[in-house]
Amino acid sequence: MLVLKRLTLVAITLVAILMGGEAALAGLGQPSPWQIGLQQSASPVMDNIIWFHDFLLYIITGIAGFVLVLLVVVMVRFNARTNPIPSRTTHNTLIEIAWTLIPIVILMFIAVPSFKLLFLQLNVPPADLTVKATGKQWYWSYSYPDNGQFEFDSLMLKEGERKEGQPRLLAVDNEMVVPVNKTVRVITTGSDVIHSFAVPSFGIKIDAVPGRINETWFTATREGVYYGQCSELCGKDHAFMPIAVRAVSEQAFSAWVEEAKKKYARDEAPSATTVAAAQSTPR
Repeated sequence: MLVLKRLTLVAITLVAILMGGEAALAGLGQPSPWQIGLQQSASPVMDNIIWFHDFLLYIITGIAGFVLVLLVVVMVRFNARTNPIPSRTTHNTLIEIAWTLIPIVILMFIAVPSFKLLFLQLNVPPADLTVKATGKQWYWSYSYPDNGQFEFDSLMLKEGERKEGQPRLLAVDNEMVVPVNKTVRVITTGSDVIHSFAVPSFGIKIDAVPGRINETWFTATREGVYYGQCSELCGKDHAFMPIAVRAVSEQAFSAWVEEAKKKYARDEAPSATTVAAAQSTPR
């Protein structure tokens, strides 16, 4: 009786959470309190990830239900009281063929959409914009090779620096800005140790490895700010290395680029004075 009451309480709690609204189930661009499931999608890749996740969930639920039914049948029909003389059957050809072929068929159904999703993620389409993300201990630096010689650092805002509505441990001082509905190619590298660039609502996660260039892509389908974090244990401040991507209109992005060229400008090549100073520095 006590077990039944506890199960009823759990069921009521789950129903209350599920009826709490869509925002409680999955956030857009950032995690939500009492969130269940993945963050809302804001890219074609994430759309496919969510579909594949739900597809696997149906298959897993069916398998778990089938196994549960078999267990109940075994407990009811083959216990010592109802079946005092146990069967001495050791082989059943039909069953042995079935439990070999059925899992193969299930795996085939899983493999086809799995390979399609991998191809979608790994095959970078022609990009409208390229952004280079460099992982450092413990912040990110961004440059836009297609838009000029500028680069800026993106550091997490501390408690007293956040504005109203900015999430704790995710908001940054300088956001990575991209145009909406454009294919963005992200190339990643690390300057010291291995980091990982991940934004859940875009369905992207790629390592940033020193001395190596990796690439991924996304297309933001709606304007807004999308948060992620470094997903590779990279040192003592790994937990304080957020990623913030602001998707804006094409006109707003063009205006931001012109402003960024002035605000974050860097020299294309070191000046003669800098080179001379470096050469004269004792080693």
